Amino acid sequence: MADVQLDIKDLKRRMEGAISVLKTELSGLRTGRASSSMLESITVDAYGQQMPINQVGTISVPEPRMVAIQIWDKSMVSAVEKAIRNSSLGLNPVVDGTNLRLPIPELNEERRQELAKVAHKYGEQARVSVRHVRRDGMELLKKLEKDGDISQDEQRGLSDDVQKLTDDMISEIDTVVERKEKEISQV
Repeated sequence: MADVQLDIKDLKRRMEGAISVLKTELSGLRTGRASSSMLESITVDAYGQQMPINQVGTISVPEPRMVAIQIWDKSMVSAVEKAIRNSSLGLNPVVDGTNLRLPIPELNEERRQELAKVAHKYGEQARVSVRHVRRDGMELLKKLEKDGDISQDEQRGLSDDVQKLTDDMISEIDTVVERKEKEISQV
């Protein structure tokens, strides 16, 4: 019984991990203000592997509507520029030697709706991750009952606990996505 209790804590930790990833992804969605965190989700093909931009250059925010990146290795400039252009952020980098400047345009209504859709997509990915963790927990409980390690009543009670945990996490995901949508829609 003690093992199963520890397992529920593990399920909670894994579900919270999905929410943490969601919050990181959402922080990258811009709201019309420049922020170095908006580039965190972008990876660059550098030296044969995928690396975050902050591992190939220094990111700074010199003014409210501008992000600047000082690339350390000149050969990486075009790869970083390509990664930014291909991201869902809708930014057009201006190359100046080993520096990239990213002017942050005003958000129009169409772009706000696009960003809200991206936020929804991230939210759905997090919900799917939480449901996968729930499925793993439920399968383990069924196996434990089948093997005779726990009774049918214990299995039902623990299944209810896992379902409640899942519902709580999905509710938190909805709240996080809703908050981001409000932030995006503010003019």
